[in-house]
Amino acid sequence: MERILIIGATSDMGQAFAHACALQGSSIMLAARNEATLERVANDLRVRCEVGVSTHTFDVLDMEQHEAFYASLPERPDGVICFVGLLGDAVKCRQSFEAARRVLDTNFTGVISILDRVADEFEKRGRGWIVGVSSVAGDRGRAPRYHYGCAKAGLNAYLSGLRQRLFKSGVFVMNVKPGYCRTKMVAGWDLPAAMTSEPDEVARAILKALRRKQETLYVRWMWRWIMGVIRLLPEFIFKRLKI
Repeated sequence: MERILIIGATSDMGQAFAHACALQGSSIMLAARNEATLERVANDLRVRCEVGVSTHTFDVLDMEQHEAFYASLPERPDGVICFVGLLGDAVKCRQSFEAARRVLDTNFTGVISILDRVADEFEKRGRGWIVGVSSVAGDRGRAPRYHYGCAKAGLNAYLSGLRQRLFKSGVFVMNVKPGYCRTKMVAGWDLPAAMTSEPDEVARAILKALRRKQETLYVRWMWRWIMGVIRLLPEFIFKRLKI
C-alpha cells in the first residue's frame, strides 16, 4: 500500500486529491494548519473509503518547525505532494512588504523548506516521488499579480533543479500547473469555462501523470500552448498588453 503525504490537504485541490488517492487504496497523511478541518476531511475519508488516514498540523510559514514536523510522521511516505498556495492581494503586496513576503514565503520559501527535507530522505533511500503544485502565473511575470507570479516562477525553477538532482537516485519530481480551477482562491471570478478545471479533474490528472511519469502537467491542454505563446512574446510587445 502506497503512503502519501498531502501538504495543504484542506485546500480544495488537496481534498480532491486525498479522496482520489483513498479510492485507489492508498494510505493518506493529511497535513495543514486548520486542525478542525483536517479532522473533518480525515473522518470523511475513513467512512467513505475505509483507508488509513492520519492528520498532522503543519504551517508552511513556521519554517523552524519543518524538520521536526517531517521527522515526527508515524510512517515514512512513498510520495509527497504540496498544494500550499496563497494568491494574496496585489495592491496590499505593492504597499506592504509584509504582505508581499507572506505571499513569497507561502508559495516559495516555505515550500522549498519542507520539500528539501523530503528530497534528502528520498535521495538516500533511492525511491519516491515529489509533486509541487505551481501555477501558469510562474511562466511569465505579469502586472496583475507579479509577487505571486515570481514566487511560482521560483518554484518552477526549484522543481526543475530538484528533478535534475534526484534523477540518478530514482526519485521522480513533477511540476503541476493547473491554470484556472474553481476553488475558494478564485471565488467570484468570471472564469472561461473551456480553460477552467474542477478540483476533482486536477486530482485525476495528477494521478494519471504520475503513472505516466509526466514531469510537467498543464491540467487543461490549451494552457501549454497559451503560455508558450506568452513566453515567446518580445518584451516591447508584452509590456503593452493587459493580460
